[in-house]
Amino acid sequence: MSINRRVLTWALTFACIAGAVIALADIDTPLRLILTPMFLLVVPGVAVVGLLRDRDPVAALSVGAAASLVINVLLAAAMLTFDAWSPRAGVATIAVLGGFIYVLRVLYRGNTKVQSEQGVGSR
Repeated sequence: MSINRRVLTWALTFACIAGAVIALADIDTPLRLILTPMFLLVVPGVAVVGLLRDRDPVAALSVGAAASLVINVLLAAAMLTFDAWSPRAGVATIAVLGGFIYVLRVLYRGNTKVQSEQGVGSR
């Protein structure tokens, strides 16, 4: 991974974390209008794209973007249906869902380094 891509990845990660913290702590700042929606849209999409690592990159990004929108719309519809609208709960739900999908990715894919070492020894 090139240095520029790594810097962009970490910058996006810190921006998403800041958006979640701002929303959960109810901090009134102009950055809230940018960082919180960024968190809500990026986290589910990146989690889904992580599951589709070996696929065509354009297809994986398209599916990730669509999944992100679908997850957010379903969450908003459920919150409105049950009369439980809460921005904090929405951010927390997206964070838990993103973490859950990350755990699924780790369990499903495993550590590729360990798998490649096991493959070498079994030949």
